[in-house]
Amino acid sequence: MTEKTNGYIAIGDIHGCVETLKTLLTRLNEEYGNSKTYVFLGDYVDRGPASKQVIDTLLEFKKDHECIFIRGNHDQMLLTYYSDNTYYEYLSHGGANTLESYYATCPDKKIPYAHLKFLVSTKLFYEAEEWVFVHAGLPSDRSVSEVLEDKSAYNSFLWTREHLEKADNEWEKTVIFGHTPVRQPIEGKNMIGIDTGCVYEQFGKLTALILPEREFVQQKRIDF
Repeated sequence: MTEKTNGYIAIGDIHGCVETLKTLLTRLNEEYGNSKTYVFLGDYVDRGPASKQVIDTLLEFKKDHECIFIRGNHDQMLLTYYSDNTYYEYLSHGGANTLESYYATCPDKKIPYAHLKFLVSTKLFYEAEEWVFVHAGLPSDRSVSEVLEDKSAYNSFLWTREHLEKADNEWEKTVIFGHTPVRQPIEGKNMIGIDTGCVYEQFGKLTALILPEREFVQQKRIDF
């Protein structure tokens, strides 16, 4: 499939909430079909009850829709744990829930190759004409073009929140990000944050951002 030219739908952190994800995707598909490119902002796994099923759902969805998958810090932690089983910090950050979702459904109690391939193939960022999609954010003291050329800054794409503490930034494009859970989407200078804490009881919504319209579609969590 070739990339659609009439906009994007960005979707925030899912964190193993597969029923909420399915309901939101059904609503979006009814409204937009495959007319836009879907950009998932990462953190597909951990904390919620069904990380394995989330990736199953995304793999199925991309068969009929143009999709871009951004890597989140939790997705990176899973990959790190897979290559180093002594990385016990992962288990205390929701990783135990992820492993249980595989152990309970996979006869060999292993992460399927297709899922590992999916995680490895995720992108640290995606740049469009007017927007940049990333999991956590970008350093705010340089232009987007400068930051994207600096590979030493790439780890911050998974973790940073410093842009939220600054009143200004040097970005020439609007940065679309997740990672930081909030009750309502963040709309600041050159930035839109859409992690509305689907997995957390005090937030409990999965948010999609429709572009270029800049409209939000939200689904209340239904997995718990």
